[in-house]
Amino acid sequence: MADPLKTLVDGVEVEVPNTLPDIRAALPEERRAEFDRAINEAGVDEIHAVMRHWMLEAVPDPDAEARLARLASDEAERRGTS
Repeated sequence: MADPLKTLVDGVEVEVPNTLPDIRAALPEERRAEFDRAINEAGVDEIHAVMRHWMLEAVPDPDAEARLARLASDEAERRGTS
């Protein structure tokens, strides 16, 4: 099981969904079919970027691009690929 990710949104700490089922569940129902298509079409070299994109949709935030870049950097650092 993936460790929960947390971030601040307007000064409030929130959990960011970081598994496919959690991301899907956090999306509005009308976006889930598009999420399913994007995930199912993503190649191995694209899956992290696709997941980060949908994480952004699941937790809307005006600073999301910077936050996603930081999450990607943190992930790369954890994996030793930075």
